[in-house]
Amino acid sequence: MNISALRDLIQRAQEHEAHGGELARLLDGQLNHLHPSIHLSTSNGSDVLKRFVVAYIEQVPEVLEAANQVAREAGIEAQIKPVLKVAEQFFLQPPSLVAGHEGLDGLLDEAYLAHRLVEEVNDRYIAHLGQPLIPLDTTVANLIAHQLIGEPFANQLDEAVHHAVEGMLSDASFDQSSVVAYRERLSDPQTESAWKRWPCLSRRLGVELQLAESRAAS
Repeated sequence: MNISALRDLIQRAQEHEAHGGELARLLDGQLNHLHPSIHLSTSNGSDVLKRFVVAYIEQVPEVLEAANQVAREAGIEAQIKPVLKVAEQFFLQPPSLVAGHEGLDGLLDEAYLAHRLVEEVNDRYIAHLGQPLIPLDTTVANLIAHQLIGEPFANQLDEAVHHAVEGMLSDASFDQSSVVAYRERLSDPQTESAWKRWPCLSRRLGVELQLAESRAAS
């Protein structure tokens, strides 16, 4: 894992934002058009959204590094490493779909690809094993990022993730005799405790989805 390269890339994007402010302008323009389910904890919505996006991006190398460590400790490195490498490549060598995007606004797209990849793989492991491969739930944060990126582009990113996962994890991948051993390791308290350091990102930053309220309002 080339975690230092990921952090260097993020640092350059932050410097680019400090001079250009593209992300701030993007979020300012979206503030009055957010989905009604997105609730901001303060009236200073632009700052809250920017902190969310920066943290969402910065979490990628942190999560990949932690996942790599947890995989070694739990004895499932061979299964997790290919997933992490694809997520890493979404950052370092992004697909043509996001080519030419610079700064933090561009890295939001790439962070979304990486986080959605982990989420998609987790969904498949839950369906086959009853346990996520990486016990970290970024579903709410990903839904918020999807809204900020906007459709139809976010849907195109989802499709890119789907194709990437299809190439890594077919149904036959779960027919191996070692599947039970994987499941037992994933249920290990040591593996679960290692991930308790990652609280809900969106809630911690003051951005939440209030789905029940939105349905009631409609």
